[in-house]
Amino acid sequence: MNQKIRVLITDDQAIVRKGIQALLATESHIEVVGEAENGKEAIRLVEKLKPDVILMDLQMPEMGGIEAIGHITGSKPNARILVLTSFATDDKVFPAIKAGALGYLLKDSSPEELIQAIQQVHRGESSLHPTIARKVLQELSRPLAPEQKPTDEPLTEREVDVLRLVARGMGNQQIADQLIISEATVRTHVSNILSKLHLASRTQAALYALQKGLASLDDAG
Repeated sequence: MNQKIRVLITDDQAIVRKGIQALLATESHIEVVGEAENGKEAIRLVEKLKPDVILMDLQMPEMGGIEAIGHITGSKPNARILVLTSFATDDKVFPAIKAGALGYLLKDSSPEELIQAIQQVHRGESSLHPTIARKVLQELSRPLAPEQKPTDEPLTEREVDVLRLVARGMGNQQIADQLIISEATVRTHVSNILSKLHLASRTQAALYALQKGLASLDDAG
């Protein structure tokens, strides 16, 4: 029997936290292990509870979600963070993704979309609300700034293969099956890709692949 996905809910509104908890309680494969009302408390509970997925609001007192995401991914690069917020503005979306969030969902999403996003992020896949995805694609259409130079250390052929599959939304096991290599080897390749490209998350790596023409939007869909 598969283990449950352990979720930490971070939101400053108690009614929102309780609503999400009630929804997730109906899912036999998901367990809410804790609640935080701001980013500072989320950082403490991540250390204490070690959740599989962290749901993160952005606008909160004491410490907002973007700052908290940066703190968490700084000490735990593999943290699986799903932003769940009402804000779809550029000044929230891109900093959150840059800080290391794997997913970005708006609070007008359906319960089914939230469940699916939690599952995707738990698998290490990116999950973007359609509105956010459109913003990201618009950003990708802009030319690179002159200071954004290629990495000093080029990717190997195998790393490029892995990056293409990451951009298609595949998880590590799917990539391993596709390339006939072990999942541990895939994890190593992904880690090397992020290090060489100076990126913080798989979502950023997927966006990089699209921007560089290593994958197409049709593949990403």
